[in-house]
Amino acid sequence: MVGNRLLVLCALCAAAGVVGAQPQTQPPTPPKADPRAEVAAHIPGARPEELRATAVPGVYELTRGADIIYVTADGKYAFTGDLVELRTKALDAFPEGEMLVFGPKDPKYTVTVFTDVDCPYCRKLHSQIGLYNGLGIRVRYLLYPRTGPNTVSWLKAEQVWCSPDRNAALTRAKLGEELKTKACANNPVAHSYALGQEFALEGTPAIIMPNGEMLPGYVPPDVLAQHLKDAK
Repeated sequence: MVGNRLLVLCALCAAAGVVGAQPQTQPPTPPKADPRAEVAAHIPGARPEELRATAVPGVYELTRGADIIYVTADGKYAFTGDLVELRTKALDAFPEGEMLVFGPKDPKYTVTVFTDVDCPYCRKLHSQIGLYNGLGIRVRYLLYPRTGPNTVSWLKAEQVWCSPDRNAALTRAKLGEELKTKACANNPVAHSYALGQEFALEGTPAIIMPNGEMLPGYVPPDVLAQHLKDAK
């Protein structure tokens, strides 16, 4: 009787040993979390896909339109990058047919200027357009009403564009003359305004050099000519 019980006990122990020797099934490894998600959580409105890891450990690049911002992984520090190349590409892609161009027959340089009809320093710059042209500077204007859509300045910009002689209309409007032209459909004011927003303009005039450098504010003709010469 004792022998039978011993045999049964040995058999159970042997079975337990076999079971215990079987490899345990490991749970599947969860996918690694995207580290950009945590960084984006520190930046209002940012999405992980807008971020790119840089060559500097712990620093990410956030690109929005023409703006480049570098942020640390913990979101505590941020600094802006260089917009020159992005500006150049954006202006190259913008149709010149949607600009107002004032220039000499054989220009030495071309600058692009975001202008507002009601901006005092924009008016000062335009009052000297002959001097800029005389120094070989071709000026391409982009209409940028600072007050935004559905404002008086926006309407004036549309009236300038929709006039039979746009260049003359811009000059008259900058002199304070009231234009009688009605706003027309398919004008480029919204397009040029959106580009200025991408460039994060803080005021007008904003002069974009051929190399993409931005000169904020009014620059006298001779100073601009010298700056263009030095840059070239």
